[in-house]
Amino acid sequence: MRHVIIGNGPAGVIAAETIRKHRPSDPIVLIGDEPEPPYSRMAIPYLLTGGIDESGTYLRKDPEHWKRLEVQMVTGRVSAVEAAGRSATLADGSKHAFDACLIATGSVPLQPPIPGIDAPGVHPCWTLQDARAIMKRAAKGARVLQIGAGFIGCIILDALALRGVQLTVVEMGDRMVPRMMGPQAGGMIKAWCESRGVRVFTSTKVKALEPSSTGIRAELSDGRSEEFDLVIQATGVKPNVAFLAGSGIKCDSGVLVDEGMQSSVPGIFAAGDCAEAYDAASGQTVVSAIQPNAVDQAYVAAVNMAGGQARARGVTQINVLDMLGLVWASFGRWQGVPGGEHAELVDADAFRYLRLEVDGDRVVGANSLGMTDHVGVLRGLVEQGVHLGHWKELLKDNPSRVMQAYLAAAQSQSDWQTRSRGTVR
Repeated sequence: MRHVIIGNGPAGVIAAETIRKHRPSDPIVLIGDEPEPPYSRMAIPYLLTGGIDESGTYLRKDPEHWKRLEVQMVTGRVSAVEAAGRSATLADGSKHAFDACLIATGSVPLQPPIPGIDAPGVHPCWTLQDARAIMKRAAKGARVLQIGAGFIGCIILDALALRGVQLTVVEMGDRMVPRMMGPQAGGMIKAWCESRGVRVFTSTKVKALEPSSTGIRAELSDGRSEEFDLVIQATGVKPNVAFLAGSGIKCDSGVLVDEGMQSSVPGIFAAGDCAEAYDAASGQTVVSAIQPNAVDQAYVAAVNMAGGQARARGVTQINVLDMLGLVWASFGRWQGVPGGEHAELVDADAFRYLRLEVDGDRVVGANSLGMTDHVGVLRGLVEQGVHLGHWKELLKDNPSRVMQAYLAAAQSQSDWQTRSRGTVR
């Protein structure tokens, strides 16, 4: 069988290596659209802070790695996939035939409709090329404007602040990280950033950008007009699937896949940020742009491409970030469910916060801030669907007892399941 993998990020790399392990002689083509070795975008912030050099972002350090695995590396942008004809067409017109194909093209930055967004000195922070341009301008003391304070924006914010720039963040939502954190938590994150010298304007938009004699002038919706040396566009991302239009592969936000990561077309799979998989916690299909999920999905897809049988365990809606020394996390259905209940602990002065979203007697989502001891427990409660029993009411009085609740309820549930199955002798 001939395998074509479109995308050479973490998902594509794991897929190529997994296929080679199971199919020692099959031709494998790994296509990337950047003139770089396969690298991790999640390592770019460490590059910005000087913690690593460019080689530190590379997913495999050995320059002979792919040659030794006999994986053909191709640089180019795939412009179309012909499902019926079983081929991928590159922008230069060349074609790569396949028996099995993995779409692992990740995400692309969203560009807001702001006049001047293409001006010199305005950059997304998504590729190594972007990082090089940013580092030239983001010297200590430089005036930097960041548009957007979502999850990716907060990762960039942390790196920029550590570079010692004068940082201003503008977020159109009413709080920071509005798609992952509730009003209380989002407000506390804003207060933390401001206490660390970062200016944050929420419920504010950038109306226009234009080059000036000393940098880039930004017009804000609150009437401010200021000049900056660098503008970072961090307004979110979307699955990179536009090139699949007309292919016959079903997409919603991303490529719709089953438990085996196979698309609507047999033999064509998807994994990572471009895949839309079923989330048992929400009962819906979701795009989960988290690198551990991308790797897990790629492994499952690759095993199936190689003729094996593997099923994904489902996506994990978890985001955890250490930003300027404050750890915050979002799990599952953090915004709650219709008819659900919640338990909340707030210590604004100490920047400690915990909110549990409950459906029946199960925790289905959570926001946590400044309480690192609870991260693993919250994940367990949400993913395992642990029935709290009488601990539900105890947690409503004191959510900080979540560790005790998890240990007691999970053990009780495990004992019941063992008894219900009986003992095999």
